Amino acid sequence: MTPASLDELLDSWRRHWRGERIVTPRRRYGPAEVQALATRDAVGAVTGLVTFAVEGGLGELVTLNPERPRQGIGTALLEAAEREARQQGATRMILATTNNNLVALRFFQKRGYHLAALHRDAVAAIRREKPSIPMTDPDGLPIRDLIDLEKML
Repeated sequence: MTPASLDELLDSWRRHWRGERIVTPRRRYGPAEVQALATRDAVGAVTGLVTFAVEGGLGELVTLNPERPRQGIGTALLEAAEREARQQGATRMILATTNNNLVALRFFQKRGYHLAALHRDAVAAIRREKPSIPMTDPDGLPIRDLIDLEKML
C-alpha cells in the first residue's frame, strides 16, 4: 500500500468515474481534496486505488477501484482507508453508492457497513454536473437514487 500519485488518481477517476470530480451527497471532491492509496504489483503498476477524506470525526470513502476483482484488493484498500481515517480521528466511515450498484451494496455490507440513508432521485442533480452518467446500467436498471452506507470505526 503506497500513496497514489496525482496522475494515477486522475487516471482512475477518468476511467471509472467519468471525470475529474466526484460528487457525493455531502460534497464535491477534486483530486486535491482527497487522500489516495494504491496497491501495486511486483513491477509497480497500480492494481487498485482508494480515495477518502476525513473531516472531524467523519471519514468519507470517496472511491474504491480494485483493478482485479475478487482477489482481495478491494478489501485491502478499504481496510487501509479505514485504518488511516481512524488514525486521523474518524469514528465512523460513510460512503454513497447508486441504487443499481448491487455489487457494491453486497461488498460493503459483508464488511460491516450498514444502510444509513436513501437519497431519492439524487442522481438527477449529479447528472446535471456529470451528464455522462447513464440513465440505466447495462442490465437496464435505472440509475436514480444514492444509498449511504456507514460503519463505526
